[in-house]
Amino acid sequence: MDSSDLQRLIHDEEIEFVDLQFGDMFGTLNHITFMAKNMNVTTWEAEGIPFDGSSIRAWRSIDKSDMVFFPDFSSAFIDPFRRRKTLVLFGNISDPTTRDLYDRAPRNIARKAVEYMCSLAIADEAYFGPEPEFFIFDSVQYSTQANASFFEIDTVEGPWMSDSETSLGHKIRHKMGYFPASPKDTLMDLRSEIIANMQVMGLEAELHHHEVGTAQNEIGIRYGDIITAGDNVHKYKYAVKNTAYQFGKSATFMPKPIASDNGSGMHVHMSLWKGGSNIFTGEEYASLSPTAVYAIGGLLAHGRAIQVFSNPTGNSYRRLVPGYEAPVKLAYSATNRSAAIRIPYVARDKSRRIEFRCGDSSGCPYLSFSVMLMAMLDGIKNKIEPGIPMDKNIYDLPAQESEDIVSTCESLGEALDELQKDTSFITAGNVFEESFLEAYIEYKRKEEVLPLQLQVTPLEYELYYDV
Repeated sequence: MDSSDLQRLIHDEEIEFVDLQFGDMFGTLNHITFMAKNMNVTTWEAEGIPFDGSSIRAWRSIDKSDMVFFPDFSSAFIDPFRRRKTLVLFGNISDPTTRDLYDRAPRNIARKAVEYMCSLAIADEAYFGPEPEFFIFDSVQYSTQANASFFEIDTVEGPWMSDSETSLGHKIRHKMGYFPASPKDTLMDLRSEIIANMQVMGLEAELHHHEVGTAQNEIGIRYGDIITAGDNVHKYKYAVKNTAYQFGKSATFMPKPIASDNGSGMHVHMSLWKGGSNIFTGEEYASLSPTAVYAIGGLLAHGRAIQVFSNPTGNSYRRLVPGYEAPVKLAYSATNRSAAIRIPYVARDKSRRIEFRCGDSSGCPYLSFSVMLMAMLDGIKNKIEPGIPMDKNIYDLPAQESEDIVSTCESLGEALDELQKDTSFITAGNVFEESFLEAYIEYKRKEEVLPLQLQVTPLEYELYYDV
């Protein structure tokens, strides 16, 4: 879609507003809305749209606040949630004086990762297929103060529900929610409505189902290149949250909202292509190519540093614990969901891919995909061997055998420590710049790690008040 196509779309669809959206370093979707009748598409394409970047977390200081948004016309979709007809555009952020892509804008970093890949002549396309999971609750309350702290969630599916008028007895016990039919699955119609809205937004959804956790769900969407996949995760979360809100419910992508139940991950399927061919197809283990095996080696070698972006919140590490189906060992295996990297069974060579299963969708998708791509490229470039596959249930390994396999990090602070020791694979080609990493790490330590360390929880009162 070029500028004339966009102008025609605005006219034909009688668009009243144009909403410019972009994701920040931490996965929050930001927006600013313009009257369509006042916009000049040709000018926007040539000159961009200036805005204040000083209030975006860890971006510009107040004395260097001016930034420019260049819309990506190919990203255009009509927002199904607005009363007035509104067209949404994603785009790229630039410096207003140099017109250089801003080095802290995640979409720009993803673009640089692909350019770096092409410069190595390893591949010319990188495809990502994300699988975000989420919970939908009927009510959510929470508060944190110096003298009080609590949260309370409710869902008609909850096993904790009493036999009151809000419960009809069709409850889903912890970790027993995979594929039950209605009336236990109370959210089928809502998921169908989400998909209907996704289609209006141009997002290709393929299936939906109830997940393992109580009130937990998943919608399958089509894969895309690194930019498209990043855009699609933002669209996915936007569609889920807003559809749930329309129905008087609340959706969350928080990795672990319920104690003693499974958490929400975001498994990511990946393949590299060159000249129209899938270069992950071959005759090695699980019909992979040597290139794919080295890519796995890179992901495993840098797996603990990757977690800063694939598992970017303190709550992410409530999910990464043994016994809840989240992989906690950095190993690989074919068709094995207990491994951090699974090679799915596929019938066709062009569908050959690998799946990274540790991550979740609580952060920025562009950064998560970029760091995975950089790890794969490092593995391929340096021919990093991944070791032998673990073709057994890793959750049930004997203690000694389990200890021989590298574990995932147990906290966000530990992951940040690992990244600071292992940055060279993502700073290659200036894809992730040092100033970006310093700002990101500083923010995470100050705004998340430290507050979590200082907060007293209700459980601590139960355990320790009478010591």
